[in-house]
Amino acid sequence: MFSSSATVYGEPDETPTPETAPRRAMNPYGRTKIICEEMLQDLCAADPEWAVGVLRYFNPAGAHGSALIGEDPADIPNNLMPYIAKVATGALAKISVFGNDYDTPDGTGVRDYIHVEDLAEGHVLSLAQLRQGHGHLVNLGTGRGYSVLEMIAAYQRATNRQLPYEIVARREGDVPISCAKTEKARDLLGFEAKRGLDEMCASSWAWMQAQERRND
Repeated sequence: MFSSSATVYGEPDETPTPETAPRRAMNPYGRTKIICEEMLQDLCAADPEWAVGVLRYFNPAGAHGSALIGEDPADIPNNLMPYIAKVATGALAKISVFGNDYDTPDGTGVRDYIHVEDLAEGHVLSLAQLRQGHGHLVNLGTGRGYSVLEMIAAYQRATNRQLPYEIVARREGDVPISCAKTEKARDLLGFEAKRGLDEMCASSWAWMQAQERRND
C-alpha cells in the first residue's frame, strides 16, 4: 500500500478530479509521488504476483476522537489546520491566507479535507482488497471542497474564539481548487467518508487542549 497524494494532479482540468486525470505535479513533493507510483506500476507489470493499493490522499485533517493521537508540529506547520490550531492556542500570532483572488466562491483556495479517522478506515478497506489480490488506485477524499476562509470559520466555531488572519500574496505551487471524485473508492473499496469539517475542527481542538493539559 502506498500513500500517494492529490498533488500528483497539479492544477487539474476537471474538478472533482477523477483518478484518470493527467498527472502533472507543480512541486517537488508531488513529483516524488508520481515517481513512486510509476515504480509500483512497473513492479506489478514485471511480477503479476504483486498487488498494490495506491491511495491518493486529499488533505487529511483532525485528530482521533480520544484526543490521544493528533498533529502538533514542533516547527511552524506547513498545513492549514495545524497552523490554525497554533493560532488558536496563541503559539502563533495570526493565520496567513495565501491569496484571495482565485476563481473560487470567496477568492481563497478550496481543498477537499478528509478526517484522519475516515482516512484510516480507507486503509483498512484497502488492505482487505489487497489480501484478496485486488490491486487498486483510488482517491481518498470527501468530494466536497472548503475554502481557507471556511476552514477558519469552522475552527472558530469549534474553539468559540476569533482567530486573526491576514491576506498575503499567493504561494507558488498552490492550485485554486483540489477536490476528489470519490466514486471509484466507493465502488472498489466500499469507502465513503462519514465525518465533516466541523468534526475535523472539533477533534483537532480537543487534541490541542489535551496537549496543553499534558504539558502543564
